[in-house]
Amino acid sequence: MKVARFYAPGDIRLEDAPEPDPGPGELKIRVRNCSTCGTDVKISRFGHHHIAPPRVMGHEIAGEVAAAGAGVTGWATGDRVQVIAAIPDGACAECRRGRMTVCDAQESMGYHYDGGFAEYMIVPAKVLAVDGVNRVPDGVSFAEASVAEPLACVLNGQELAGVGEGDDVVVFGSGPVGCLHVRVARARGAARVFLVEVNAERLGRAAAIVKPDAAIDGSAADVVAEVRKLTGGRGADVAITAAASGAAQEQAQRLVAPGGRVSLFGGLPKDDPVISVDANRVHYKELSLVGANGSSPAHNARALDLIGSGQVPVDDLITHRLPLDAVHDALDLVTRGAAIKVTIEP
Repeated sequence: MKVARFYAPGDIRLEDAPEPDPGPGELKIRVRNCSTCGTDVKISRFGHHHIAPPRVMGHEIAGEVAAAGAGVTGWATGDRVQVIAAIPDGACAECRRGRMTVCDAQESMGYHYDGGFAEYMIVPAKVLAVDGVNRVPDGVSFAEASVAEPLACVLNGQELAGVGEGDDVVVFGSGPVGCLHVRVARARGAARVFLVEVNAERLGRAAAIVKPDAAIDGSAADVVAEVRKLTGGRGADVAITAAASGAAQEQAQRLVAPGGRVSLFGGLPKDDPVISVDANRVHYKELSLVGANGSSPAHNARALDLIGSGQVPVDDLITHRLPLDAVHDALDLVTRGAAIKVTIEP
């Protein structure tokens, strides 16, 4: 079979590998789609401290069961499945408190275990132990199912930020995650959703698909002033920074209304993670700054339900579908921001 393995920054190799066999408690999956994201680009360029190369990349995984290992029940050959990316241990203090997204012992597909940039892969027993394999609903394609993982992360972020009925929501970043935030906010009852982006071409591409109530070019406009104008001077109820931008995180604090919530959804570079916070603004305006880190297995299951019900469409966000041997082209498209969602079809 073919796989795409990370060996070192700038060194991702397409290789032949023997088909794996599932061990006790494991599933063997025929990968049908594994979508790409900005994290894959960062790994390809800089590596990752949780990856001991060589490692098969890819963590937005959908496919069908090819074989089940000893002791596995409830799954049959041909079952259509989606696999979680972040794997909690299910037993630590945080997991026992229902906070699986901040599990201290969390591992990940494509990092600690070989991922989905392959024709076949093994789903580890610990994934099945935390209900990390989900059935793909009828009518949902493998490509759509692979988008359930980033959608699950968006669900987690919006739950933590309390996005709800009647809210005015600002989303910074018009990549695939930003587009998903627009659609999830609407599904949760937001009154209006405004999309902010500093790349005018990328903003236009995204806005044509998700149709925000306003598209704000952050390279040409005062974002805070524009949001104030759109909201009659009040500000937004929620601002979500779906971009790795400290400037956006600081702007977000200035454009929310009293009682507003700021979701620091996009992580910052590890060598530049510090931003300014006006503590008095937070204090007197009763603002909330909330983090968001990945998703739980339950978020993945709910994401598939949202896709299957049509509440959060994702098919039109998939702008490029490429074979596994074009993985370098896929990563280049993501790097250049020339696509919304790129999926690999091994």
